[in-house]
Amino acid sequence: MPKIELIDTRLPLSQQLPDALRYPLRASALPGLVAFTLAHYLALLPVAGLFLELVIWAATYMYALECLRHTADGFAMPPEFAEPGHGGWALVAILLWSTVLTLLVKLSFGGGTWLITVLMAVSLPAIAMSLALDGSVWHALNPLTWMQVMSRFGARYLLLIGVQVLIALILGVAQIAFQSALPRVLSMPLFYFVATYATVFNFHLMGLLIQLRHEHFGLQPEAHRLVQDIHQDADQQLLDRVEELATDDPPAALELLVPRLRDSAAPASLHLAYRRLLQRQGRTDALLIHGQIWMAALIAQGESRRALGVLQECSAIDAGFIPDDPRTCGELADLAARLGINRLALKLCRGYLAHWPRDGHAPRYGLLAARLLSEYTDQQAEALQLLEQLAADWPGHPLYADIDTQRQRLVDLL
Repeated sequence: MPKIELIDTRLPLSQQLPDALRYPLRASALPGLVAFTLAHYLALLPVAGLFLELVIWAATYMYALECLRHTADGFAMPPEFAEPGHGGWALVAILLWSTVLTLLVKLSFGGGTWLITVLMAVSLPAIAMSLALDGSVWHALNPLTWMQVMSRFGARYLLLIGVQVLIALILGVAQIAFQSALPRVLSMPLFYFVATYATVFNFHLMGLLIQLRHEHFGLQPEAHRLVQDIHQDADQQLLDRVEELATDDPPAALELLVPRLRDSAAPASLHLAYRRLLQRQGRTDALLIHGQIWMAALIAQGESRRALGVLQECSAIDAGFIPDDPRTCGELADLAARLGINRLALKLCRGYLAHWPRDGHAPRYGLLAARLLSEYTDQQAEALQLLEQLAADWPGHPLYADIDTQRQRLVDLL
């Protein structure tokens, strides 16, 4: 089971806000954001457009409510989908009714519409949170429920009111700016992207505040229960135990880590603790052996950048250090070349050719090595020699044409 990322309740809200702002752009939320945005083009259809617009907003609010619930349960990442329910339609109906009420007040009294706006800014967070946690529309619409929610939050509820007002102002300015500067076919998706982003962020923030005060709501966060069920905290407990032993009995601390590190899914924190213990004891040979094992595991997990860091650390211990697996060596050579670490990339390519000269990917890394060498005038002759050797050894390889082209270019230069 993948690791469950939890909200760190130890951090003050001010430090969690930057992550909250990125929340609508992370994991499953981003494709949902794009889908909801593009779906608003359906509102341009005649006759059915208005109904489809309501359906899209109902689906948006349904997902936003799921984000609220998910966050309140302690999950740091957005949910993949929303549970079916009527909460989205309820919020659409409430917002439509507030719009109608505003118009009626304006027509009947010629003013006072600001009262409706203030009422919605004050009550909407309580309504949304009640819908997400309780599911009852009538309970959510009860002013007594609003008072209960506000009392549980205290002064922090003012933050949610301020967010409602700020979002309304931003959306109003965005709509005017986009419509005045761009054609409708472009202004419409830009506006709805901002509106949907603001909605998801707003509901995530509500869930975050609930999570930080879950004991006041009588909630036991689901994420914490799942973490206990899958023993995810066991790694942290193991790490704490290792830290306790590290000072007085480093060999015992190492022995504690070994069984867990045999699992390819062991977290980086345990690997780093193991390497720190080896460094303290000056066990460089063991560091290199562990480096080989960890690099291969990281490559298998798609964490090639971290694997490159391990490689550089091992190379500082032993200048001749090369991964002992062709996949690891090749992927790290490609990554080093992309990052402009040419000296390391060249070393890996040479190591690949030395250790696996008849491997089917050898011409690829030979060609990469030749390209890196050819960037230096004093090494172009070596590059040409390498290309001629590749051409002689791999006449039928799919890269033969590229090898020959590069060879001819160097012949012309020299």
